[in-house]
Amino acid sequence: MDNQLVVTALITERDLVRYTPAGLPIVNATLQHSSQQTEAGIQRLAEFEIPAVAAGEISSRFSQAPLGGLYQFTGFLNKKSRNSKSLVFHIIDFRLLDTGA
Repeated sequence: MDNQLVVTALITERDLVRYTPAGLPIVNATLQHSSQQTEAGIQRLAEFEIPAVAAGEISSRFSQAPLGGLYQFTGFLNKKSRNSKSLVFHIIDFRLLDTGA
């Protein structure tokens, strides 16, 4: 089975880098997406916010990415914690598409 998500979004909120007990750097954030999608031949507005996390080496680059820019994120979905039903987007890579300026 595959679990890969590619989404274009803004970084609307971002916490400071924190470290797990094992010393792994982690940055939590909220991403915001808005686009027009075609479903059953009809245009519809797709808008959502999704909690996201960048862990390990990418967390440093992610923590310095300007807020408000438009990025393409690649990653996967997983439960927030072992017993949670909430999903979190785990960012594996990202690139700036538009500075918003």
